[in-house]
Amino acid sequence: MASNRDLSSPVPWRRSLRASQARRATRARRRRLALRGRAGITLAVALSAIAAGGALAQDAATPLAPGVQTTDSVRALQKKLGVKADGIYGPRTRAAVKRFQRANGLDVDGVAGPQTLAALGLGSGDEPTATEEPASTTAGGGDDATLERIAQCESGGDPTAVSADGTYRGKYQFDRETWRQMGGTGDPADAPEAEQDRIAAKLLAARGTAPWPNCGAALS
Repeated sequence: MASNRDLSSPVPWRRSLRASQARRATRARRRRLALRGRAGITLAVALSAIAAGGALAQDAATPLAPGVQTTDSVRALQKKLGVKADGIYGPRTRAAVKRFQRANGLDVDGVAGPQTLAALGLGSGDEPTATEEPASTTAGGGDDATLERIAQCESGGDPTAVSADGTYRGKYQFDRETWRQMGGTGDPADAPEAEQDRIAAKLLAARGTAPWPNCGAALS
């Protein structure tokens, strides 16, 4: 049967060409979307790995604060603050530094700079200064034993202890006036244990056991 289609007409050819171009464009668009999806997944995985690595790096090797240059320095700082001495200047240590700074009227930035280190009795390195040594390093270690016995007698060694009437506060049951006279700020019962130890050592060196008439008398 003869076809009535005019084979000399360009119209069917043009329709076929447009359909072919449309199919190629569709396939190309699908390939681009597929490649983009794979690239997105790869990027997401890479970013997740970087983020995880960054978090681990922060926990394991956070840049140390000015004046605190080695893990030994960080441990010395942590011991003063009464936190776990693991040598990592991480979130827990920064929080402890902020608490100390707040309690002592310093700039609360979480950085153990020169003023904070000095207030803690640490020099520019990582060792206690001669004038601010904790009682445990004083000659003969006698003051350390005395303070320990006073603390046990006064509060059972509890840094947060408060007397029934609220007058005496902290590990050594400071009254607020004595606490301020010896350089303390804020509430003694809110201060880090290391700070209470430091202030108590200063008080003992200056006045002996007299500030603790009941517990101190038993040590005389």
